[in-house]
Amino acid sequence: MLSQEFLQKLKLPVLDDVSQYIRNVSTPMLVSMGAVAAATTYYLATRPKALLPLCDLNMQSVEIPGGEFARRSALQNGDSHLTHVYDDARTIYEFFLRGVRLSNNGPCLGSRKPKQPYEWMSYREVMERTENLGSAFLHKGHSKTTDPHIGIFSQNRPEWTISELACYTYSLVSVPLYDTLGTEAISYIIDKASISTIVCDVVDKANLVLNCVGDREHTVKTIVLMETPSDELVNRGKEAGIHILSLQEMEAIGKANHHQPVPPQPDDLAIICFTSGTTGNPKGAMITHKNIVSNCSAFIKLTKVSCPISPSDVHISFLPLAHMFERVVQALMIVEGARIGFFQGDIRLLSDDLTTLKPTVFPVVPRLLNRMYDKILGQANTSLKRWLLEFAYRRKEAEMKKGIMRRDTIWDRLIFRKVQASLGGRVRLILTGAAPISPAVLTFLRAAMGCQFYEGYGQTECTAGCTMTMPGEWAAGHVGAPLPCNSLKVVDVPEMNYLAANGEGEVCVKGPNVFLGYLKDPEKTAEAIDADGWLHTGDIGKWLPNGTLKIVDRKKHIFKLAQGEYIAPEKIENVYIRSDALAQVFVHGDSLQACLVAVVVPDPDFLCGWAKRTMGLEGSYQELCGRADVKRAIMEDMIRLGKEGGLKSFEQVKAIYVHTELFSVESGLLTPTLKAKRNDLRQHFRSQIDELYAGIKM
Repeated sequence: MLSQEFLQKLKLPVLDDVSQYIRNVSTPMLVSMGAVAAATTYYLATRPKALLPLCDLNMQSVEIPGGEFARRSALQNGDSHLTHVYDDARTIYEFFLRGVRLSNNGPCLGSRKPKQPYEWMSYREVMERTENLGSAFLHKGHSKTTDPHIGIFSQNRPEWTISELACYTYSLVSVPLYDTLGTEAISYIIDKASISTIVCDVVDKANLVLNCVGDREHTVKTIVLMETPSDELVNRGKEAGIHILSLQEMEAIGKANHHQPVPPQPDDLAIICFTSGTTGNPKGAMITHKNIVSNCSAFIKLTKVSCPISPSDVHISFLPLAHMFERVVQALMIVEGARIGFFQGDIRLLSDDLTTLKPTVFPVVPRLLNRMYDKILGQANTSLKRWLLEFAYRRKEAEMKKGIMRRDTIWDRLIFRKVQASLGGRVRLILTGAAPISPAVLTFLRAAMGCQFYEGYGQTECTAGCTMTMPGEWAAGHVGAPLPCNSLKVVDVPEMNYLAANGEGEVCVKGPNVFLGYLKDPEKTAEAIDADGWLHTGDIGKWLPNGTLKIVDRKKHIFKLAQGEYIAPEKIENVYIRSDALAQVFVHGDSLQACLVAVVVPDPDFLCGWAKRTMGLEGSYQELCGRADVKRAIMEDMIRLGKEGGLKSFEQVKAIYVHTELFSVESGLLTPTLKAKRNDLRQHFRSQIDELYAGIKM
């Protein structure tokens, strides 16, 4: 054993000296080590954690045995489709009862006047009003078996949802109308559905209904106006044999003649949703309570772990309630006891509504996302700003690829905070659908918003959605895997060289979310749903190796060129629209011509910056649209994108016409779901198209 004397000779401290040495010499080092240990512990406890996927993201769907190349969600239990997730909520009426309970009579429906805060109705208030209105419907002679259809002709507002819930409470059926259909189509729907009561929001719509019925025989007996009708309007209604009264008066009738609710069954009809269509008369898709509940339940199953909706959530309602996308989102909010705040009715004031309401749930269509994307890039108008934006985006993207989705990084504080604040600053769930979105736009906005961002695909005939991207999925360019409520398959389209054996073909859907058929139209129903119950969507899909679906084409709008080549214009338009300079593209061709031409609309918010950056040109939007060199540069950019996108030479346009006004619903060139009305576009631009072909022949 070493003695103290020996240690002293070595000039090493003895035990007492060691203690003193530690106290006197190493205290700062120990403090530093402790600080490092504490910081490490804090980092490990608070570091961003990757979202655990619900299944293997490399195999999100599995093939169903049977030889049809059909696939189901990897989350599906066996081959049975999901019909519901809550045993006490199998109809939309039961959805509402559950929401009343979960919310603890919290806020339900909110609206605001200009420059005012939101005012809210509680769940109990909404329930009372729905029972009063529904009782009035019954008092007027409506019932589940006799005259069950109630028309709703209104913009999004609380009274719309009250009217719809009144229908569900008494097993009646809501039939939405919208003015962009036009007088002829509204008359057609009223007659087809034999509607006797219509709830309207404003006098103009009541007058439009009166114009539709005119002096002819009609089924309309009652118009309920959400505001007080004038004596003049009431008298005009009397002349047409129609009783016009206010919603307040109607609810008073119901209160005085109260009926106990008549709850619907899951298989009962809930909605007749007339699709706008790009040609011909609208078709009335018959949607049941089971259809809606199964679709909502599939979404709940996908998001329950990563991003569940709760009573504290707030949804802003601005997408048309006449369409199933918004209806399903509202049902999702109601079943969880959450809030629904309505925009003021003017899309130009939506930004103010967003910053006032501060929603947490934001359903949106790609057109609005494209505008957001263009504005963000347009503000990066110097090389330094663009470099910083790109750098910040890449850092956020790198985290997304690890499954980390957040908005508290330094890049959020420095770069993306304003973007997030423009939506109110609290959005945690974004859902986009109704049309294709560019993978570049989707990936960028996922990073910029730093929240759960889902893309779905579907149509009215499968209630709303049939696929959706998984939580934790960061890769864009597909629409996700089948929802747990349905199976999907692709079938051969030989004339377009799409074969199911190659994983390509027309997308078909089967499950409890598939509609019953079209109202009083067995022929169109048989075209949509085959003998085995598969809904044929008309869209061309391709299975990707990870079990997700990519929409690559459209079957219904194909045509032949003079040389016999088949053309799918929407596929080509989806390639060209990636041009930074363009907002809209309409590709045209027919069997008498050997090539394609296009009408293009430059992006008003982005053209000037694009022209300056790529060509060094300055000028107003109108001036640049009229310049031949700008037109030539746009055409060259389209051809470049076409080559990169794999378009064949005969699929590339040979000439373009530059139009300065955006195609719109109001101009009759887009459907209310913002799809191109190809026949109307063709007729509208007939002379310009003829000139383009004449120029090619010269």
